[in-house]
Amino acid sequence: MKVRLIKIKTIEDYVLKNARSKIYFENWLSIIKRADWNIPNDMIVTFNSADLLGRGSDRVIFNIGGKKYRLICKYYYGESNVHLFIKWIGTHAEYTKLCKAGNQYDVDLYKK
Repeated sequence: MKVRLIKIKTIEDYVLKNARSKIYFENWLSIIKRADWNIPNDMIVTFNSADLLGRGSDRVIFNIGGKKYRLICKYYYGESNVHLFIKWIGTHAEYTKLCKAGNQYDVDLYKK
């Protein structure tokens, strides 16, 4: 199934504030446009450094730019598309702080 990224503007806004991240997110977006996923594990096949979060969270962590940046998305497999909802974007260091606080499972900075 094709991937439908919800609120690409979130990434565009992040890149405007963090110019060094631009090339990495552009690369990630170009891969997402061609992705064809039928099960969650397909995300890891496409991005071997991605991690599926547990606890029934339906969340995936994408390591972007050689793990310089992290992107947390909630995923939903619909009838014809995989929907990725962006929940959080930040640097590796910011992600580490988020995890130490245990918030990677429920952070939602970009509500619909």
